[in-house]
Amino acid sequence: MTEALRTSSIAARGEELPGSGDITAKGLKGGQLGLLAVVVLGISTIAPAYTLTSALGPTVNEAGLQLPVIFLIGFIPMILVSLAYRELNADSPDSGTTFTWVSKAFGPWVGWMGGWGLLAANIIVLSNLAGVAVDFFYLFLSQLTGSPELAELADNKALNVLTCLVFVALAVWVSYRGLHTTKVVQYGLVGFQLLVLGLFVGMAFVNWSTSETAIPFSWEWFDVTRIETFGQVAAGISLSIFVYWGWDVCLTVNEETANGKKTAGVAGTLTAVIVLAIYLLVSIATMMFAGVGDTGNGLNNAENHENIFTALASPIMGPFAILMSLAVLSSSAASLQSTFMSPSRSLLAMAHYGALPEPFSRVSRKFATPGFATIAAGIMSAGFYAVMHVVSENVLNDTILALGLMICFYYGLTALACAWYFRHSLFTSVRHFVLRLLCPVLGGVGLFVVFFQTAVDSLAPEFGSGSEIFGVGLVFILGVGILALGAVFMLIMARVRPGFFRGETLRKDTPALVVPE
Repeated sequence: MTEALRTSSIAARGEELPGSGDITAKGLKGGQLGLLAVVVLGISTIAPAYTLTSALGPTVNEAGLQLPVIFLIGFIPMILVSLAYRELNADSPDSGTTFTWVSKAFGPWVGWMGGWGLLAANIIVLSNLAGVAVDFFYLFLSQLTGSPELAELADNKALNVLTCLVFVALAVWVSYRGLHTTKVVQYGLVGFQLLVLGLFVGMAFVNWSTSETAIPFSWEWFDVTRIETFGQVAAGISLSIFVYWGWDVCLTVNEETANGKKTAGVAGTLTAVIVLAIYLLVSIATMMFAGVGDTGNGLNNAENHENIFTALASPIMGPFAILMSLAVLSSSAASLQSTFMSPSRSLLAMAHYGALPEPFSRVSRKFATPGFATIAAGIMSAGFYAVMHVVSENVLNDTILALGLMICFYYGLTALACAWYFRHSLFTSVRHFVLRLLCPVLGGVGLFVVFFQTAVDSLAPEFGSGSEIFGVGLVFILGVGILALGAVFMLIMARVRPGFFRGETLRKDTPALVVPE
């Protein structure tokens, strides 16, 4: 038996790996995913249809005709960070990603907080995705039946929360059953989403001249010198936090991917590039058809900002407009399911290395999935949504804005961890200098600049919903408060499970688990 197959067999049984000290395999089943499947998971998590319908309007409001180049500027920090992830994954493929890599680079305390940032971001976005799925579910039923009152059912808090719980339960059920079931579901949902987006783009290009607000394509839209203010550049970077976030799920499934050391990293970078292409095509087609005016179909019309596709689907797609509502619904539902990959495997890794209670490390014997962690993530996200939705829509919306702080925090921390982890090899080759130092540091520093700037801006009550506590903006209180809550939990875990925090279970020299090819 070859070494790779022998390791895979041992890993499947959850036994101790030779030469790994006390580190044992987590019980995940290797070799289940290929490059295509991992890229589909990445695209699903980013959810381009859902993201674009809510992001295009506000971004055009900031960038105007320079929308395409703003998408390109926002892409830069994401691709730089993805290259850092790729280097770390090639050295130490581990489902814990940020938690594991930052722990190896900066020690257990910083690593734990990095893992917390990832978990908090995913739990918050899971609750948001479930809420969006509920809204578009009732909108789709309204369009399908021609009964406008059905769309208003989403405003009923009790029914909204109940429907949300059903969507979360379905997503947890699919995730619990393993990656084979997930692949089947995601191929269908993502395929349909991309097909409808392609139809939307094609019909916008064909029919653009029939719109009263249409404008012709111009290469000047890509001219960076036409960006008038630094605020537009800042908006582009801030935009990237939301519209590109999610590609790192490709790295989370590295232990379950064929040739995970290479494939997972390539998939993460490839996913980001594919999504950039989708965004550019959709934004150009939409701008040509609708223009950037503030009346009619114009993208600067405030009435269109909340949901661009709902406003433009009928003018562009005619009788096929209902497909766009279904595409956004499938986009949010697909992302809801695939996003569970990240927190469940991070919880598994944290418990595996002794940083969380042992039950989170339990793996389903039948499906080889982090069963307990998946169910726990579902309960936390559904509970978070239910409480926030009942308390106040403002609180829920401000929590979503605070999400950007956590994304910048754990992405930036992981990028800087790459440079520090590989510090002894940075100048051994040009490749190492570029991919292990230059790109990670530029990406990480850029994101931390956005982190601190957003934190300062969110101190003001007018940032977000306008809610405040003692004169401090609610977005700041929620964002910084959630990170502070993580520090409290960390201190509790240091008392309950001190081994990890003493460096007994995870250090820089801890051998990486061998991922079967």
